[in-house]
Amino acid sequence: MNKKTTLKLNKEFRRLYFKGSSAVHPLIVTYACKNRLGRNRIGITATKKIGHAVQRNRARRVMKAAIDEHLDQNIGGYDLVFVARGMTPRLKSWQLSSVVAKLFAQAGLPDKAKQPDAPPPATLPPARKKPAADEKAKA
Repeated sequence: MNKKTTLKLNKEFRRLYFKGSSAVHPLIVTYACKNRLGRNRIGITATKKIGHAVQRNRARRVMKAAIDEHLDQNIGGYDLVFVARGMTPRLKSWQLSSVVAKLFAQAGLPDKAKQPDAPPPATLPPARKKPAADEKAKA
């Protein structure tokens, strides 16, 4: 994350949980609320339900990479909290990136990746086609 302000206090997280709008996905949950500071503040959490410390740290690291791809610093003042779910540590950041884009759209936040000067978001590589059985017989 590039020098972003983070949420650290429990009361800041609780304020978002109760007053913020939420967008839910099986892989990640997002809470968003306007603040009066004029800058974005981000909080990332992974509870013990996710797994041991290595898995929780991986979940946070994957979420940071996916969020950085979509979060624009010039969207105004928002407080954002991202909560990991059970499958989050098993994903790559490019897989979680499309989920973050959907959650930003649900929360009404602008997406940096959709702006013309930004590179397109990472997508899944094309799947290989298996040769048909009759093609194997010809070979």
